[in-house]
Amino acid sequence: MKTTGLAATRRSLIERLADWNDRKHWQEFFDGYWRLIYSTARKSGLTDAEAQEVVQETVITVAKNIEKLKYDPNRGSFKGWLLQITRWRIVDQFRKREPGNAKAPRTTDDRLTATIERVPDAGVADIDAVWEAEWKENLFEGAIARVKKKVDAKQFQIFDCYVRKEWPAQKVAEQLKVSVGQVYLARHRVGAALKKEIRALEKAGR
Repeated sequence: MKTTGLAATRRSLIERLADWNDRKHWQEFFDGYWRLIYSTARKSGLTDAEAQEVVQETVITVAKNIEKLKYDPNRGSFKGWLLQITRWRIVDQFRKREPGNAKAPRTTDDRLTATIERVPDAGVADIDAVWEAEWKENLFEGAIARVKKKVDAKQFQIFDCYVRKEWPAQKVAEQLKVSVGQVYLARHRVGAALKKEIRALEKAGR
């Protein structure tokens, strides 16, 4: 699988997902969220194969229920909605492990109250905490991908070395042949752009 970072959960994107034939926006959705779903499933105690199936079944469930999100804003945030669907699909995988219970995943039902805690040996007691941590990581990587496309390539390289790789300012300056002042300036400018993108993505996921 390949990801290009978290896609912004804009209202326009959600609305376009209502069209099953819109491959471009479905690919954008998949690229943005598959790793989040997969990582949460893995940290819940599932195998690689089980986690990949959770990704597939979650995307299918989203496709079948996207109209509910579009027309019923009272359901809550997109983030919470996607978590609930992912939770159900994880539970399905644990139930499949039970002897004689290898059934196809259930269809989503608003009355469904199954939680990960009901499944024996689920591996993770608090899936909400796992989801939150993975969501933030995915959001940060998505923001980085967006900033990289918008700022000067040299400034991003400086920022990456100084902030993400934690090189000393002097080393960054020597390796990239810039002044220490330019290192600090790049940190400020790219950092500000990054914060802006993170806020935008956080708002989009509410």
